This record gives sequence, structure tokens and C-alpha cells, in this order.
Amino acid sequence: MNAKPVIAGATALVALSGIFGAVVPNHASAATVAYISNADSRDIYVMALDAQSGGLTLIDKTPTTGTVMPLAISPDRHHLYASLRSEPFSVSSFTIDPATGKLGLLSTVPLPDNMANIATDRTGRFLFSASYTGHKIAVNPIGPQGAVLAEPVDVIATRKNAHSTQADPSNRYVFATNLGGDIVLQYRFDPASGKLTPNDPPFVETKQGAGPRHIAFHPTNRFVYGTNELDGTVNTYRFDADKGTLTLIGTVSAVPPDFKGAAPAASDLHITADGRFLYAAERTSNTLAAYRIDAATGTLTPAGNFATETQPRGFNLDPRGKFLVAVGQKSDSATVYAIDGETGGLKALQRYPVGKNPNWVEIIDLP
Repeated sequence: MNAKPVIAGATALVALSGIFGAVVPNHASAATVAYISNADSRDIYVMALDAQSGGLTLIDKTPTTGTVMPLAISPDRHHLYASLRSEPFSVSSFTIDPATGKLGLLSTVPLPDNMANIATDRTGRFLFSASYTGHKIAVNPIGPQGAVLAEPVDVIATRKNAHSTQADPSNRYVFATNLGGDIVLQYRFDPASGKLTPNDPPFVETKQGAGPRHIAFHPTNRFVYGTNELDGTVNTYRFDADKGTLTLIGTVSAVPPDFKGAAPAASDLHITADGRFLYAAERTSNTLAAYRIDAATGTLTPAGNFATETQPRGFNLDPRGKFLVAVGQKSDSATVYAIDGETGGLKALQRYPVGKNPNWVEIIDLP
């Protein structure tokens, strides 16, 4: 299968081609595992990722009791959490088998609302969640056995369409995007109680109508990057690690330069572990935007726009930054790309069928 970058001057996206890879269940052990949530088939695919070739092999299909969407992995990689976005809104906690990557259900408990995003704090003792439809964020404790507890320690009303939450690497600060409010909320975090209090200032604004969605910390902890769904851009922020605040320093487009389509819909973003490259998904053009990161200034330099699965809501990178796995909500497929270590460019390697409405990808080395 060959996929070419969408370059300046192109009038249409390059279609992906090729034959689906085999996904026969395999019970062998795996060192690196990709977890793919499939909302409409209500299951999570557990797939071994070959660290040399990038090939995916299906290990297991784990059923869920609701419309499964965002996933989160505990910092020790012993547990996976899945937000179920059909009523009753809830979160399922799973153990991760350290030999195979298979999931074992611990519990399913209510969440305060329909949560579009979940993430643990840096110790794995609390689960943050954000509700797009309920305009709120919440903090639930995680018990000593790794299961999320039902009673939240904090529920906070936000501006319209809270979309994601994330703690900084020091675990002293938490940030929450408000897509409909055009702000990124800034909180101080008490890692003992799980409580959030507004920082000073309590938020940083984006361009009006930008729609901040997801954020990612650079490995140096000096910069934070965020996708803006509604105008199809990526923001660069300077991060003050002492004060826990963001300062906007730049914005670049995630849409192919000559794309002539409907309004953009940027979604996910991820940074390679070495901090050299950033990738962002854009759902209207069905592309992945690649950028080189300047280590000194945080500046993003475009490195190409690459055709991908239809409506790429989620993707992720392997821990070594060699491969990218992207899924398409409307293609029910996943494509594995090799990352060019010099340019950051993407080369499609193989396409695989997955469940219905795949939307989230997590990739880990087994503990």
C-alpha cells in the first residue's frame, strides 16, 4: 500500500490503496500493544505492534457495555480506562496483562456526564474527565487496585464544550480545553485530595472561533501544543513550569495548503518521544499534518500533509517514534505509517480492518 503526501498545489487528496492486512486473533505474547476503541461495535481491539516492521496482529477483542470512545492508560501501564458515552455514562477500568496485553475488566462505574476525554494524573491516583455536552470537568479517585471509584472529588462547571484535560509533568497543574468557549482553563492541582483550584490567570484565550480541543506537552516541558478544531490550526504555547501558565507564541495551519473543502475539523495531536516531530489529524481533508519542532523556540515548521483514513478522530505514535497508527471513524480501518527519522514524513505501510467507528488509539510497551 502506498500513500503520498498532499503537497502545495494539489487539488485533491491522494486516495489510500492496497489490501487489508490480516487480523486473525493471535495468542502469542507481545512487547508493544495498540488499543483501538470502536464506538459502534462497542469493543476495544488489542493488537500487537511489531517494533521492527510496524505490522499489527490482532490479539483480542474486548467487549464493552456501552459506546466506547476515549481511552487512558495508567502511568505504570498496568491499567486501561475507557469512557462509555452511551447512557448510563460511565467508565470501565481494565487490568493489562503484562505478557499479552489482554484486558481484564475490573469494574464499570458512573461518571458525572457524557465524557469526551479522560486522562489520569501523573501518579495514577485520579482520573480527569471532560464533558463536551455537559460543559464540565470532573476528578474521580482511582482505588489501590486500579479501578476508578464512582464518587467524584471535584466537578467543575466550565464554559461551553469542555473537551480535554491534562496534568503537567510535575502533577501540580491541570489544563482543560473549552472548545465552545475559546479558552484553555488553568488550574492548580492538589495531588493529595484531587481538588482543582483556578490558577492566576484562570485561563488563556485562543483566537475567537478557533475551538481548542486537545493539548500535548513537549518532552522538554518548555512548550505545549494544542489543536483548534474549528479553524483547523495548531497553537504553540510557552509553558511556565513554575507558575503553571501558558503563553501563546504561534499558530500554524493543519489543513493542506490548497484544500478546497468544507470547514476544517482538527482533532488529535501527538509528539514523538524525542521531541523532534509533531503530528495533527484533520478530519475534513482526511489528512495528517506533520511538523518539525525547533527545540530552542518551539516553532513548528510544516513537513507535509499526508492522506489518511476517512475522518481521523484519533491516532497515536509508538513509544520509539518509528510508527504512527491512525484510525478512520467512517472507514472502520487503521493504517500504520513509518515515520521518516530525518524529515518527519509519513509512509503508509499497511491497512487493517478494525471495529465499527474506531476513534481512539493508545500504544504502549507492556510493563
